[in-house]
Amino acid sequence: MVEEHNLYEVAITKLPGVGTQLTRQLVSYCGSPKAVFEANAAKLSKIPGVGTVSLKNIQEGRKQALYQADEILKKAQELDVQLLFYTSPKYPDRLKQIADAPALLYFRGNSNLNQRRIISIVGTRQISSYGTSVTEKIIESIKPYNALIVSGLAYGVDVVAHRAALQAGLPTIGVMASGPETVYPAVHRKYAERMLTQGGLLTENSFGTRPDAPRFPARNRIIAGMADCTIVVEAALKSGTLITADLAHGYDKEVMAVPGNITSPVSEGTNYLIKSLKAVAYTSVQDLVELLNWDLQDEAAAKKAAAPAFDPAEFTPDELKVLEVLQQNGEEQMDNLSWKSQIPVSMLASVLLGLEFKGIVKAKPGKKFGLII
Repeated sequence: MVEEHNLYEVAITKLPGVGTQLTRQLVSYCGSPKAVFEANAAKLSKIPGVGTVSLKNIQEGRKQALYQADEILKKAQELDVQLLFYTSPKYPDRLKQIADAPALLYFRGNSNLNQRRIISIVGTRQISSYGTSVTEKIIESIKPYNALIVSGLAYGVDVVAHRAALQAGLPTIGVMASGPETVYPAVHRKYAERMLTQGGLLTENSFGTRPDAPRFPARNRIIAGMADCTIVVEAALKSGTLITADLAHGYDKEVMAVPGNITSPVSEGTNYLIKSLKAVAYTSVQDLVELLNWDLQDEAAAKKAAAPAFDPAEFTPDELKVLEVLQQNGEEQMDNLSWKSQIPVSMLASVLLGLEFKGIVKAKPGKKFGLII
């Protein structure tokens, strides 16, 4: 069933001359996409970024935008495509952090785009036997960590990564430069269809969009933006892959590159990334684990799982916040405990006193507090 808010979420992305950043600005000031369509000229003109041309485009483009949105929603229902506006809880949280993230995504599949661990794997279309072997080994090594694998469904490293992820039982997302109904290249359709039940296909482009050349660099920012780390397997010195690596680097994301034979053209790019300190060398999965602190995360998760469960009915909300921090970190100083629990120090003292009376928390030397059990 189509909700009214979905119609306006799609429609606002179809207003002429209104880009992603202005879309966010409009929604932020008006409160919702629907409110943007209902706002009068006086209100819209006060929003930063809305000039004379933008105002005219919004006012004159509303009717056509709503018509287009209605057609898109019908098509989405027909083809089982999810429309993810940037305010949707299903929209990739990591992608929201970048300024040029798409306001709307088209998604086919069953994967969680906010999975705990997400890795992008990219590289040349002219993959070597070494590149194939390394890509498959990377995926197999990542398997115990249950990461989501993202790539671009292209020839070479991309499709090898998707195929290896499918074989390993890992979810994998193909980010496309076409509309959601068009798999490009068509020869990869068999993998794309499997990905619909073990990952999915993602694009910012509406139905009927052809995979024209300029759309691929734009597609790369999604690949870079939605992952914790981008791993470059093989790449020429001047290539779209290095654009993806530069984007990830610019987004303050981690970048890794596989060292290669210095006589191989498809290793020039990866060796350059390592040499220029734009990427960390990938020699084994342990490099990745240490870079992203997966080992420390797993240790913390194990400690939390082993920690006693507290009945919410027996504690106040503030007490539960304090207990959660102490479970995760052991003992904590008062100031740190205040910051991590987001409880002012002036209030925290009485919360801790209450927990001491309940025999749960104990004061320790150096203004530290810890759990008794």
